[in-house]
Amino acid sequence: MRVVEISTPGGPEVLRLGERPRPQPGAGEVLIEVAAAGVNRPDVMQRQGKYPPPPGASDIPGLEVAGKIVALGAGAQAFAPGDHVCALVSGGGYAQYCVAPEAQCLPVPTGLSDVEAASLPETFFTVWSNVFDRGGLRPEESLLVQGGSSGIGVAAIQIAAALGSRVFATAGSEEKCAACVRLGAQRAINYRTEDFVAVVKAQTAGRGVDVILDMVGGDYLLRETAALAEDGRLVFINTMAGTKATIDLREIMVKRLTITGSTLRSRPVAFKAQIAHRLQQHVWPLLEVGKVKPVVFRSFSFAQAAEAHALMERSEHIGKIVLLA
Repeated sequence: MRVVEISTPGGPEVLRLGERPRPQPGAGEVLIEVAAAGVNRPDVMQRQGKYPPPPGASDIPGLEVAGKIVALGAGAQAFAPGDHVCALVSGGGYAQYCVAPEAQCLPVPTGLSDVEAASLPETFFTVWSNVFDRGGLRPEESLLVQGGSSGIGVAAIQIAAALGSRVFATAGSEEKCAACVRLGAQRAINYRTEDFVAVVKAQTAGRGVDVILDMVGGDYLLRETAALAEDGRLVFINTMAGTKATIDLREIMVKRLTITGSTLRSRPVAFKAQIAHRLQQHVWPLLEVGKVKPVVFRSFSFAQAAEAHALMERSEHIGKIVLLA
C-alpha cells in the first residue's frame, strides 16, 4: 500500500511517499480502506522528532482516518465490511489502509462525506475529554477557547455552544475572529490587539469564565488564572509557548481554581472507547442535524503532504487540513 513516511526528523520536506505491506487487523480491530486522513499538530511534532509514537503504534503519522471497513479482526462485531466509519488511531493514518480498534470507530454521520468525517475524531475526542470530562463544562457555564480557529478550536466552539454554554475565543486575525463568531462564539478576541483577560472580564461583568481550554501554555498561565471565575477550571492540551510558567498560588486558593490537562494518544483503548460512546450519544446527533459541522479548510493528496504540513505550521488555516488517500 502507498503511505506517507517521515524519512528523517525535520521540516515538511522530509515527508515522502513510500510502500508498506498492507496491515492486518488483530483481535477487536478493523481494517479501514482510507479515503481521507486528518492532519493535526501532533503529526507535525512527530515529523520534527518531538513526539514519538507510543510503544506498539505505527511510525507512519496520522491520528484520524475515515473510509470503508474491508476486514474484521477476531471478535470485532460492531461493524461490518462495507461500513463507512471514522476512527481515532495512535498512528498509521497517512496510508491507504489503516488498522483501528473497533471501539475507537464511529459511523460516518449521516450527510457527511468521508473527507468531512476524517476531520472529526482527533479533535472531537480531545475536546470532549478535556472540556466536558476533565473541565466539567455545564450548559449554564462559560468557556474560553484559546486558538479558536484551530481544528481543536472550531470543534470546541461549536460543541459547547450547541450544548448551551456561552463561548468566547481568541484568534490571531480579524478574519479568524469573524470565523469564530460564525461558529458560535459570542465574542472573539484578537490576541494581537486585545487583552483577553480584560475582554472576558468585561463580557462577564467582572466574574470571569468557568472553563478555559488552552493549547498555548507558557506565560498564558498567569493571565488565564486571572480570567477564571471562582471554582474555574483551566485545562491544558498543548504547550506551544513553553512548558514553564509563573503562577499565583494565592489566586488559586482564593478562587478555588483547578488546573489540569491531559494527552490522548497513549491512553488505553478502553479509555478512548468511553469517549467514543459519549460522542455518539451527545455530539453525533448534532452533526446529523447540522448544529455542529466539520470545518475543512483545504485538502491535499498524499503526494502533497509536505504542503499540508507547511500550511499548518504557518497557521493560516481555519479549521482542519485533510489528506486524500
